[in-house]
Amino acid sequence: MYWQEPEQEDDFRVPADVVELVFAIDCRALPVDHADALHRALIAAQPWLAEAAGLGIHAIHGAGSQNGWQRPPHGTDSWLQLPRRTKLRLRVPRPLAEALLTTLPGTHLEVAGQALNIGQGHSRALDPSPTQFARHIVCDADEDENTFLDRAAATLARVEVRMRKALCGRALGLATAQGPLHTRSLLLANLPADESIRLQQHGLGPHRHLGCGLFIAHKGIDPVRPG
Repeated sequence: MYWQEPEQEDDFRVPADVVELVFAIDCRALPVDHADALHRALIAAQPWLAEAAGLGIHAIHGAGSQNGWQRPPHGTDSWLQLPRRTKLRLRVPRPLAEALLTTLPGTHLEVAGQALNIGQGHSRALDPSPTQFARHIVCDADEDENTFLDRAAATLARVEVRMRKALCGRALGLATAQGPLHTRSLLLANLPADESIRLQQHGLGPHRHLGCGLFIAHKGIDPVRPG
């Protein structure tokens, strides 16, 4: 665990060189562990995305435990029932955003045997929240928490993001066609606005197309706890 007190922040304007794209979708259910299946389905429907640099694909999430509904255990044999308000979210460089907003609406996907239709989308700026959370950061299978945090801190320092407060979750596997990918969740807090944005722009580690290394604004620490 890292835990240092916050520093004074200055006024900050969010740059627009990396953005979030949010698309309406029509899909009844998906496996909880669907990252690889979703990426392969997108490539099958839109082959040009295989060469799209900087494409980050967030995992799709249904109802949250804050509403009294507990997320099923992680795995390809556990299923999420998706409400109508569920969205597909992508993190992309600005030059890629226009092409995706034009080409993805109307796309039909088959994700793990489930039909997923993509509707209209819009872009939005990254959120400079001081607390950022990534559900999956790639790690070694035998890497303990302290080693993971030390490595994360060293990697983030290269893009001028300093780790002040950090909590990581238990190790979790992601299913891929090449075998399981070992990951941990990571929450970073007390980030100045400029570092919060750099963290989201650069991410942490590989496999952004599987949702790894993508940070989102967060309000608490509950999701990093086991369960």
